[in-house]
Amino acid sequence: MAHLPEPLAGLISELSKLPGVGPRSAERIALHLVQSGRADTRLLADAIVNASEKIQPCQICGALTEIQPCGICGDARRDPSLICVVERAVDILSLEKSGIYHGRYHVLGGKISPVDGIGPEDLRIAQLEQRLVEQPGIQEIIIALGSDVEGDATSYYLAKRLAPKGVKVTRLAQGMAVGASLEYADELTLGRAIEGRRALES
Repeated sequence: MAHLPEPLAGLISELSKLPGVGPRSAERIALHLVQSGRADTRLLADAIVNASEKIQPCQICGALTEIQPCGICGDARRDPSLICVVERAVDILSLEKSGIYHGRYHVLGGKISPVDGIGPEDLRIAQLEQRLVEQPGIQEIIIALGSDVEGDATSYYLAKRLAPKGVKVTRLAQGMAVGASLEYADELTLGRAIEGRRALES
């Protein structure tokens, strides 16, 4: 960027790589940071490094956690017969805010997308099947993926693949707009979608 000191231009460039942060927002944030006191910017930098170093995927479900297993997998009050399958770890946070769901989770790590070169083997589907073997009390798999083309394809693939495993496979119902992502759905909508889930035909 012209007329900007190199360190400031570099900060703006890095901030603009964050999701939802455009060039103008990145510039405003960067200017705010460099004009803040060093103590404040040091606290922010330390918090970022600390989170980056300590937060990791749960070895069981794939949720973001500081401990193994995560708080949800290790909570005996959660219903072990229900597994909700989500695309990303952040989707768990959205569903937890609804306060409706009390089972456990499984993060796929993406959706099947041939255009992007993502196939079933690139997702955490084998780990989900392994959980069905190691945790025989699982009775229902709730698929909570977005309602776009990739989400639909992944949902029906999972339903077909899991059918021989003897578990009920359902999917979130009304309230989720076509093409919507869980991250942008409100708590009430997600709650209704969970309560109204329907069986997926394999």
